[in-house]
Amino acid sequence: MAGERTVIRGIVLRSTDTKESDKILTVLTAAGKLTVIAKGARGRKSRVTACTQLLAYSELTISESRGWQYLGEGATIALFEGVRRDIVLLSLASYFAELTEAVALEDVENGEVLSLLLNALYALGELKKLPELVKAAFELKLMSVIGFAPLADACAYCGRTAPEAPLLDIREGVVRCKGCGKGMGGLSMPLSDASLAALRRVLYGEAKRLYSFKVPQEDLKKLADAAEAYVHAVLERGFKTLDFYKGLVG
Repeated sequence: MAGERTVIRGIVLRSTDTKESDKILTVLTAAGKLTVIAKGARGRKSRVTACTQLLAYSELTISESRGWQYLGEGATIALFEGVRRDIVLLSLASYFAELTEAVALEDVENGEVLSLLLNALYALGELKKLPELVKAAFELKLMSVIGFAPLADACAYCGRTAPEAPLLDIREGVVRCKGCGKGMGGLSMPLSDASLAALRRVLYGEAKRLYSFKVPQEDLKKLADAAEAYVHAVLERGFKTLDFYKGLVG
C-alpha cells in the first residue's frame, strides 16, 4: 500500500527515462536528496511532465510504496526559462546540477545548497550575470558550504594578509605567497590581488550578494581557473557536463 502523501519543494538535478513512459528523478530538497519515480511522466496526457524536467523547481506531492518514492502531483514554481533559451547557459546550469548532485546527501539538511543552486540559476537567467563569474562563485561557495572552504584570509605560511604574488594551493586548500611553502608538494594556481579579493568576497561575504561584484576579465579568468581546479582537487573527479560547456565556450 502507498504511504501517506507528503508535499515537498525541490529541484530536479537529474531526469532519467525508464520503461515506456516513466522517469526516475533525482530531486534536491531542503531536507535532502531524493530519488523519485514519476510514472507516466513522458506520456502525452501527463500532468507532471513540466515538473519532471531537469532544473525544474516545483512543489511535489509524493508517497512511499515498498521503499520507493512516487510522484503523484506536481506544480512548477520556476523553470528558469532564461537559462533554457540559451544553450551555453543551459549547459552551465546542467553542470551546476551535476556538481550539486555529487555533493548533496540523502536525509541530510541541504537548505543552503538548494538556495545556492536556485540563486545561481536566477543570476544566470534573470540577472544576466557573467557566466564565468557565476560559475567561479558557485563552485567556491559550494565547496565552502559542504565544509571544504580554502583558507584565504592570509598566507598560510607567513601570515601576510596581502600575500606576495598570491597562489591558491588547491591540494592543501590554502592561499600562500609565491615564495612561501615551496617544496610542500602542493599544486597551486596563480591569483592576482583582484582575484584574491574576489575569492575572499565569495567565501566570506553575504550569500545574498554572492554575484554582486565586478572584476577585470584577466583577474576573473584567474579566479575561474583556480575555482575549477579546486573543485577537481577536492572531489577528485571530472564532470561530463563541464566538458560539454567548455567545448561550447572554447
